[in-house]
Amino acid sequence: MPKEYKTPNLDELEKGPWPSFVKEIKRAAKKNEMSNDLLGQLEQSYEEKLGHWKHGGIVGVMGYGGGVIGRYSDLPTKYPAVSHFHTIRVNQPAGWFYTSEALRTICDIWERHGSGLTNMHGSTGDMIFLGTTTDHLEPVFSELTQAGWDLGGSGSDMRTPSCCVGPGRCEWACYDTLQRCYDITMRYQDELHRPAFPYKWKFKFSGCPNDCVAAIARADISVIGTWKDDIRIDAEQVKAYADGGLDIFNDVVLNCPAKCMKYDGTKKEITIDNRDCRRCMHCINVMPKALRPGVEKGATILIGSKAPIVEGALLSSVLIPFLEIDNEEEFEAFCDLIEEIQDVWCEEGKNRERVGEFIQRVGMGNFLEAVGVQPIPEMVAYPRDNPYVFYDMTGEEEE
Repeated sequence: MPKEYKTPNLDELEKGPWPSFVKEIKRAAKKNEMSNDLLGQLEQSYEEKLGHWKHGGIVGVMGYGGGVIGRYSDLPTKYPAVSHFHTIRVNQPAGWFYTSEALRTICDIWERHGSGLTNMHGSTGDMIFLGTTTDHLEPVFSELTQAGWDLGGSGSDMRTPSCCVGPGRCEWACYDTLQRCYDITMRYQDELHRPAFPYKWKFKFSGCPNDCVAAIARADISVIGTWKDDIRIDAEQVKAYADGGLDIFNDVVLNCPAKCMKYDGTKKEITIDNRDCRRCMHCINVMPKALRPGVEKGATILIGSKAPIVEGALLSSVLIPFLEIDNEEEFEAFCDLIEEIQDVWCEEGKNRERVGEFIQRVGMGNFLEAVGVQPIPEMVAYPRDNPYVFYDMTGEEEE
């Protein structure tokens, strides 16, 4: 019988209305020794306010440099079952669509070779298998590949691309997120499995500006669905919302960040100056039956966001304002640009420098020139407020 640990601190986390990870670890601990020792070590960490995990070097499977994150306990004699506790990232299907049979298969594999604990999903999007030993890595990988699965990304490589459910379940999708996420995953397998970049490199695909995968805050390359023409207005449904009690002026018009909407309360009519629309989706979210995205759909490509690690948090900057990414020729042009960015970043980037930090260091103008993209007004975050601006006439004189 495994040792039973007293866990008064962890017990507190089971209280309250929300699901508790402690409850799930305790369930797994009843039949898994690794999960049981995990409880003991975690309780000790809460008592001492000190973590007891260490990164013990690189572990992986033959031929792959990514997909496995090495974890070791610094208390191996006290908690021997978690002396090794490696994490495995498994590449998720686009949009996180599973069959029950597929989920049972991967759970059975993990119960045979690991702690039985999973994280569905990690911030990259992968299925996360929490806790196994070095000698089980190759058997896990072998069984996963035989069942049709592959490892995801980790380290300084392309991380597993992720996307929203897109046209699979959402009426606002402006392009096929599932297809493009799959295409990028399959196209860049070498970059996904064999770290060769200065640091991590993330793609995220959102079908509309609601950005349900938070690409603009977390991805080095964000592909955000948008539209080029006017928002479609159903006048009868606008009246229906007004008759139903919606305060259109206060709840919709006044919340427009561009102030590009007007509402005639007498006629119960909305007008939109689409030239100033920022595609924030607020009005469409509030009045989905009355307002819809335009019909000329595509995506905006943004670059450079990241969480705060070295230089602080960064949000993405516009790189390409509009791209018909469902069009194969334009998708190929997108991939060509991606590869040009990779080449410049790999050549000039510092170790552990995300592409957003690289752009911040060299300047957006220099970066755009290096990758062959012309600067355009949509890239400007805010108007220049320096009065000492000089226009270079050299190029025109030479012409």
